[in-house]
Amino acid sequence: MDMGALNMIAGWVSNGDTIMIEQMPIYGGYCGGVEETAICDVAATIASFVLFNCDLHLDGPIHIRWGSTTTRETLQIAAHAACAVDANTNLLLGNQYYTLAGPCTEMCLLETAAQAVTDTVSGRELVSGSAACKGVVKDKTTGMEARMLSEAATAAVGMEVGETNKMLNNVISIYEKEFPHPPTGKRFQDCYDMKEVVPSNEYLKVYDRALATLRKCGLDL
Repeated sequence: MDMGALNMIAGWVSNGDTIMIEQMPIYGGYCGGVEETAICDVAATIASFVLFNCDLHLDGPIHIRWGSTTTRETLQIAAHAACAVDANTNLLLGNQYYTLAGPCTEMCLLETAAQAVTDTVSGRELVSGSAACKGVVKDKTTGMEARMLSEAATAAVGMEVGETNKMLNNVISIYEKEFPHPPTGKRFQDCYDMKEVVPSNEYLKVYDRALATLRKCGLDL
């Protein structure tokens, strides 16, 4: 954090802006493994409020190999960090969504649902997504991923931790097999009606299949 950034934050504070600080620890990088990355995650979360005067902290642990937030390890880090901060503070916490798979694929929707359930049960107040194809491919984000995020988060409200872990293990075991070769899916304009801005029948069928899979995995949708 350099002086230019600190001056920028000072300007925002003076202006009465709502400030969101984003930080995405890299699992497998300088932070280390799951436990070490969770500690760094909590530290950076606290620093965002104490040092930079933010109103909301947006998280998103990233896997160094897969570049996504939906791996088994990154979900574990996000959950433990959120639980720790939520149990001891009243700070507002968010999380970002970067799936490996692209839109109009069941894998993308399952990844999104798994993270939405994780974030909800671990106490986050805000979810931000979803950016498919790791958020780096043009036109690979649609409203259907956000719809899945919302439905899965709503369904997860009130779930016990043990029940949640069992459900998540079922879902992650399905899609993590595809990590080496995730389906790229379709561009927004190829799976949506561009005049009406509604999803194609193909994507609706994919969505229904994902819902059926999640129900089988233990999510009461």
